[in-house]
Amino acid sequence: MKNVQYAVVWRRLATVLAVAVLTLSLIAAITGILLAFYYEPTAGGAYESLRLINTEVTNGWLIQNLHSVAGNGLIAISLIQIVVMFLGERFRSSWLTAWISGILLTLTAIALGWTAMILSWSQLGYWRFKIELETIQAIPLIGPALREILTGGSVSTVTVEHLYTLHSYLLAIGAVLLAIIHLVSLLFQEKEAKQADVGSTNLDAELS
Repeated sequence: MKNVQYAVVWRRLATVLAVAVLTLSLIAAITGILLAFYYEPTAGGAYESLRLINTEVTNGWLIQNLHSVAGNGLIAISLIQIVVMFLGERFRSSWLTAWISGILLTLTAIALGWTAMILSWSQLGYWRFKIELETIQAIPLIGPALREILTGGSVSTVTVEHLYTLHSYLLAIGAVLLAIIHLVSLLFQEKEAKQADVGSTNLDAELS
Protein backbone atom coordinates (compact mmCIF):
# COMPACT_ATOMS: atom_id res chain seq x y z
CA MET A 1 0.00 0.00 0.00
CA LYS A 2 2.82 2.38 0.89
CA ASN A 3 4.53 1.65 -2.43
CA VAL A 4 1.28 2.42 -4.30
CA GLN A 5 0.79 5.69 -2.42
CA TYR A 6 4.43 6.60 -3.00
CA ALA A 7 4.06 6.04 -6.74
CA VAL A 8 0.83 8.07 -6.87
CA VAL A 9 2.44 11.04 -5.11
CA TRP A 10 5.36 11.17 -7.54
CA ARG A 11 3.02 10.66 -10.47
CA ARG A 12 0.75 13.51 -9.45
CA LEU A 13 3.71 15.79 -8.67
CA ALA A 14 5.21 15.12 -12.11
CA THR A 15 1.89 16.01 -13.75
CA VAL A 16 1.56 19.24 -11.73
CA LEU A 17 5.10 20.24 -12.66
CA ALA A 18 4.37 19.46 -16.32
CA VAL A 19 1.41 21.85 -16.19
CA ALA A 20 3.67 24.50 -14.63
CA VAL A 21 6.28 23.94 -17.34
CA LEU A 22 3.71 24.38 -20.13
CA THR A 23 2.32 27.50 -18.45
CA LEU A 24 5.78 29.04 -18.15
CA SER A 25 6.56 28.13 -21.76
CA LEU A 26 3.41 29.87 -22.99
CA ILE A 27 4.04 32.94 -20.83
CA ALA A 28 7.60 33.20 -22.15
CA ALA A 29 6.40 32.74 -25.74
CA ILE A 30 3.58 35.30 -25.50
CA THR A 31 5.68 37.94 -23.74
CA GLY A 32 8.48 37.27 -26.22
CA ILE A 33 6.11 38.00 -29.10
CA LEU A 34 5.06 41.25 -27.43
CA LEU A 35 8.69 42.27 -26.88
CA ALA A 36 9.49 41.50 -30.53
CA PHE A 37 7.28 44.43 -31.63
CA TYR A 38 9.81 46.83 -30.11
CA TYR A 39 13.05 44.86 -29.89
CA GLU A 40 15.77 45.63 -32.45
CA PRO A 41 18.20 42.71 -32.99
CA THR A 42 21.30 44.77 -33.75
CA ALA A 43 24.51 45.35 -31.83
CA GLY A 44 23.69 48.94 -30.93
CA GLY A 45 19.93 48.83 -31.17
CA ALA A 46 19.37 45.90 -28.81
CA TYR A 47 20.35 47.73 -25.64
CA GLU A 48 18.55 50.93 -26.65
CA SER A 49 15.35 49.12 -27.64
CA LEU A 50 15.22 47.28 -24.31
CA ARG A 51 15.79 50.56 -22.51
CA LEU A 52 12.85 52.08 -24.38
CA ILE A 53 10.69 49.05 -23.56
CA ASN A 54 11.49 49.49 -19.87
CA THR A 55 10.99 53.24 -19.73
CA GLU A 56 8.60 54.36 -22.47
CA VAL A 57 6.43 51.45 -23.63
CA THR A 58 3.25 51.04 -21.57
CA ASN A 59 3.75 48.11 -19.17
CA GLY A 60 6.92 47.26 -21.09
CA TRP A 61 8.90 46.71 -17.89
CA LEU A 62 6.25 44.26 -16.68
CA ILE A 63 6.28 42.28 -19.92
CA GLN A 64 10.08 42.10 -19.94
CA ASN A 65 10.19 41.00 -16.29
CA LEU A 66 7.53 38.37 -16.92
CA HIS A 67 9.54 37.10 -19.88
CA SER A 68 12.70 36.89 -17.77
CA VAL A 69 11.00 35.24 -14.79
CA ALA A 70 9.19 32.73 -17.02
CA GLY A 71 12.44 31.83 -18.77
CA ASN A 72 14.37 31.32 -15.53
CA GLY A 73 11.44 29.52 -13.96
CA LEU A 74 11.24 27.18 -16.94
CA ILE A 75 14.84 26.11 -16.40
CA ALA A 76 14.34 25.60 -12.66
CA ILE A 77 11.06 23.66 -12.91
CA SER A 78 12.38 21.52 -15.78
CA LEU A 79 15.39 20.49 -13.71
CA ILE A 80 13.15 19.71 -10.72
CA GLN A 81 10.89 17.68 -13.01
CA ILE A 82 13.82 15.51 -14.09
CA VAL A 83 14.62 14.77 -10.44
CA VAL A 84 10.96 14.00 -9.67
CA MET A 85 10.67 11.67 -12.64
CA PHE A 86 13.90 9.93 -11.64
CA LEU A 87 12.75 9.42 -8.06
CA GLY A 88 9.40 8.23 -9.35
CA GLU A 89 11.16 5.76 -11.67
CA ARG A 90 9.83 7.50 -14.73
CA PHE A 91 12.85 6.25 -16.68
CA ARG A 92 11.11 2.93 -17.21
CA SER A 93 10.27 1.99 -20.79
CA SER A 94 6.56 2.73 -20.29
CA TRP A 95 7.43 6.36 -19.54
CA LEU A 96 9.90 6.72 -22.40
CA THR A 97 8.10 9.56 -24.21
CA ALA A 98 7.66 11.60 -21.03
CA TRP A 99 11.25 10.94 -19.97
CA ILE A 100 12.84 11.87 -23.32
CA SER A 101 10.63 14.92 -23.84
CA GLY A 102 11.44 16.08 -20.30
CA ILE A 103 15.19 15.83 -20.89
CA LEU A 104 14.95 17.57 -24.28
CA LEU A 105 12.76 20.27 -22.75
CA THR A 106 15.32 20.91 -20.00
CA LEU A 107 18.12 21.21 -22.55
CA THR A 108 15.97 23.53 -24.68
CA ALA A 109 15.20 25.73 -21.65
CA ILE A 110 18.91 26.00 -20.84
CA ALA A 111 19.63 26.83 -24.50
CA LEU A 112 16.97 29.56 -24.39
CA GLY A 113 18.70 31.12 -21.41
CA TRP A 114 22.09 30.85 -23.08
CA THR A 115 21.01 32.43 -26.37
CA ALA A 116 19.34 35.29 -24.46
CA MET A 117 22.71 36.18 -22.93
CA ILE A 118 23.84 38.47 -25.73
CA LEU A 119 20.40 39.76 -26.77
CA SER A 120 20.45 42.60 -24.24
CA TRP A 121 23.88 43.72 -25.52
CA SER A 122 24.85 44.65 -21.97
CA GLN A 123 28.44 44.69 -20.73
CA LEU A 124 27.84 41.63 -18.53
CA GLY A 125 26.17 39.64 -21.28
CA TYR A 126 28.73 40.65 -23.90
CA TRP A 127 31.80 39.63 -21.90
CA ARG A 128 30.20 36.50 -20.54
CA PHE A 129 29.35 35.48 -24.11
CA LYS A 130 32.90 36.21 -25.26
CA ILE A 131 34.30 33.99 -22.49
CA GLU A 132 31.93 31.13 -23.28
CA LEU A 133 32.78 31.40 -26.97
CA GLU A 134 36.34 30.40 -26.07
CA THR A 135 34.96 27.25 -24.46
CA ILE A 136 32.91 26.50 -27.56
CA GLN A 137 35.90 27.03 -29.82
CA ALA A 138 37.90 24.54 -27.73
CA ILE A 139 35.48 21.71 -28.60
CA PRO A 140 37.40 19.20 -30.77
CA LEU A 141 36.59 19.11 -34.48
CA ILE A 142 33.33 21.14 -34.45
CA GLY A 143 34.33 23.96 -32.09
CA PRO A 144 35.65 26.52 -34.61
CA ALA A 145 32.83 25.83 -37.08
CA LEU A 146 30.19 26.14 -34.34
CA ARG A 147 31.68 29.43 -33.21
CA GLU A 148 31.61 30.72 -36.78
CA ILE A 149 27.95 29.74 -37.17
CA LEU A 150 26.93 31.44 -33.93
CA THR A 151 28.88 34.66 -34.37
CA GLY A 152 29.14 35.03 -38.13
CA GLY A 153 32.88 35.71 -37.72
CA SER A 154 32.98 38.22 -34.87
CA VAL A 155 30.64 39.30 -32.08
CA SER A 156 28.54 41.91 -33.87
CA THR A 157 25.06 42.57 -35.24
CA VAL A 158 25.22 39.29 -37.16
CA THR A 159 25.77 37.46 -33.84
CA VAL A 160 22.72 39.12 -32.30
CA GLU A 161 20.63 38.24 -35.36
CA HIS A 162 21.78 34.59 -35.31
CA LEU A 163 21.06 34.11 -31.61
CA TYR A 164 17.79 36.03 -31.85
CA THR A 165 16.65 33.67 -34.61
CA LEU A 166 17.64 30.60 -32.57
CA HIS A 167 16.05 32.00 -29.41
CA SER A 168 12.79 33.33 -30.84
CA TYR A 169 11.97 30.79 -33.53
CA LEU A 170 13.69 27.42 -33.19
CA LEU A 171 14.12 27.11 -29.42
CA ALA A 172 10.96 28.93 -28.32
CA ILE A 173 8.71 26.91 -30.63
CA GLY A 174 10.56 23.74 -29.66
CA ALA A 175 10.06 24.44 -25.95
CA VAL A 176 6.29 24.90 -26.33
CA LEU A 177 5.92 21.75 -28.44
CA LEU A 178 8.03 19.68 -26.05
CA ALA A 179 6.06 21.01 -23.06
CA ILE A 180 2.80 19.93 -24.73
CA ILE A 181 4.19 16.49 -25.62
CA HIS A 182 5.56 16.08 -22.09
CA LEU A 183 2.25 16.92 -20.41
CA VAL A 184 0.13 14.82 -22.78
CA SER A 185 2.41 11.81 -22.35
CA LEU A 186 2.25 12.11 -18.54
CA LEU A 187 -1.55 12.40 -18.59
CA PHE A 188 -1.79 9.38 -20.87
CA GLN A 189 0.56 7.32 -18.72
CA GLU A 190 -1.25 8.39 -15.54
CA LYS A 191 -4.50 7.17 -17.07
CA GLU A 192 -2.85 3.83 -17.88
CA ALA A 193 -1.45 3.59 -14.34
CA LYS A 194 -4.89 4.23 -12.82
CA GLN A 195 -6.40 1.53 -15.01
CA ALA A 196 -3.65 -0.86 -13.94
CA ASP A 197 -4.24 -0.01 -10.28
CA VAL A 198 -7.99 -0.61 -10.63
CA GLY A 199 -7.35 -3.91 -12.38
CA SER A 200 -4.94 -4.98 -9.65
CA THR A 201 -7.44 -4.03 -6.93
CA ASN A 202 -10.23 -6.00 -8.62
CA LEU A 203 -7.99 -9.02 -9.00
CA ASP A 204 -7.04 -8.92 -5.32
CA ALA A 205 -10.73 -8.68 -4.39
CA GLU A 206 -11.59 -11.69 -6.52
CA LEU A 207 -8.74 -13.74 -5.04
CA SER A 208 -9.76 -12.86 -1.51
